[in-house]
Amino acid sequence: MKKFSLIGLVLLLLSINAMAQTSAHKVLRQQTEKQLHDIISRSPAVTGLVAVDLTSGDTFAFNPDVVFPQASAIKIPILMNVYQQAHEGRFSLTDIRKVSPADVVGGTGVLKDLKTMPSTSIYDLGVLMITLSDNTATNSLIDLVSMKEINAMLRGLGAKQTLVQRKMINAAASGRGEENLSTPADAARILQLLYKGEFISKATSKEIISILKRTDRQTSRLAAGIPDAVPIAFKPGVLNGVSTEWAIVLLPERPYAVAVMESYKVKGQAEETVEQLSEVLYQYFWRMGNATRYGTYVDPKLIK
Repeated sequence: MKKFSLIGLVLLLLSINAMAQTSAHKVLRQQTEKQLHDIISRSPAVTGLVAVDLTSGDTFAFNPDVVFPQASAIKIPILMNVYQQAHEGRFSLTDIRKVSPADVVGGTGVLKDLKTMPSTSIYDLGVLMITLSDNTATNSLIDLVSMKEINAMLRGLGAKQTLVQRKMINAAASGRGEENLSTPADAARILQLLYKGEFISKATSKEIISILKRTDRQTSRLAAGIPDAVPIAFKPGVLNGVSTEWAIVLLPERPYAVAVMESYKVKGQAEETVEQLSEVLYQYFWRMGNATRYGTYVDPKLIK
């Protein structure tokens, strides 16, 4: 009887110890969730956020299923469909495409400033669309692959609230409610597929991420909360009253995906919500990647 009582006592102590080990992380997570909630609550805009731990799958979510206009962030799914159709053999990324004058629009990019529209590879148009957010290159690629095909791909990926309905810089279409749309949950799902190498192939997913990493970091609001040494694969978007950003933060010890979206922004609203959210998230994931289960910081390679 004493032997069994002793075993029971040992098991009880181990159980209590295990609870203590997990409770510290639970408290930290609750604190982080409250910080994120408070930042979002202070903003006059409608704000949605999904942040996913790409190691464990643990997720922070605020208004994850609210539909937001996407502005230039929608260019990520467009690029993905270009790669999908190339994979299917409909064309090659090295094929040369003549940019139509009908696709020339203002806003971001360089093609609009050229006197003569160039002939360039489909791959180069994709790079221009992402890294310089070139709206003319985007419109040319939409003509190439079609909105119907992009949206069919998105449904197949499970991103059912993500929809491409118009070309870039089309105020009349926007006025009719023909916006390019997504949700934080859909965007985070797409980013996870890319990070895990599950879109077409590991090589294709990696190549798309490499293009996203070339985007000018100065255009990222999330970057304000992340050290310069940490790479980010991202695409932001801005419209009147709207701000979006999809990002994979390649923190070596604990990579994470973030989709943050704002709409109904107040005119003159200070640009600080996304930046503050990013700082809180970075501090959380850095600690997850650099601390033992007791909260002691050690060389991440030593953490079991």
